[in-house]
Amino acid sequence: MKKIEIGEVFTIGDEQEEQEVEVIATLTVDDQDYVAVAFVDDLHEDVEEDIEVFFLKVDENGDFDAIESDEEFDKVSEAFDEMVEEMEEE
Repeated sequence: MKKIEIGEVFTIGDEQEEQEVEVIATLTVDDQDYVAVAFVDDLHEDVEEDIEVFFLKVDENGDFDAIESDEEFDKVSEAFDEMVEEMEEE
């Protein structure tokens, strides 16, 4: 599997709308890899509101899957928040 790097840009969406997202973090929770992504437009504009962050599961082929359960999302979100707090303390 190709390692996903912070700063990589991907297009996600469906038949009706596609958006570019940028990887802002990678993390592993319970031996499962995830990426935190945000819309490229939000990251590169001066926005005063918080930037919306999404989490995607990385499968064994390096493809992205949606997180299916609230419990899984909560675990990943909590791990991301802890990682951000540690970075801010440095």
